Amino acid sequence: MYVRQNCTQEFLGDLRDVSQATVSRIVTDLVPIIEAVLEEFVPTAADAITMVSGRVCLVDGTITPCWSYGDHDELWSRKHGTTGFNAQLVSLLDGTPIYISDPLSGNTHDATAFEDTKVAEIVRGSGGGIGDKGYQGTDLATPRKKPKGGELSNRDKELDFRTFDVSLAER
Repeated sequence: MYVRQNCTQEFLGDLRDVSQATVSRIVTDLVPIIEAVLEEFVPTAADAITMVSGRVCLVDGTITPCWSYGDHDELWSRKHGTTGFNAQLVSLLDGTPIYISDPLSGNTHDATAFEDTKVAEIVRGSGGGIGDKGYQGTDLATPRKKPKGGELSNRDKELDFRTFDVSLAER
């Protein structure tokens, strides 16, 4: 539950009627074992490039919440209102997961994270990539943002990701 669902150690201790310190010791012992067992199933960037070759992929970022470390402002994500780590995710259009980047600090913008991880290299080896508005200015196809103080054109209002996804998938 700690690794998969990001439950706090205090919660897990209360759930099993043990102290947080006991949960911490167990986690410290088990997480390296879990990592070692799963390592062979985690694709490298080179594996991901092979898997996306000629295929359209989706890219998105996610914040993984963590403790609020007062002396680590770089973990604070203003967008999400919490501390955490930013991870970049790559999948195929059908949702098949391809790659998860190493974590970056929570205040890293998605467009920066895209360039600072292997994700940009993976997308360049693909048949194209789609991202949300946080990826504008990258190699990804993104929706248009409403201009500051303005409105989207009628054409931009008519187009949305559903239309865009279908047209890209049919290529």
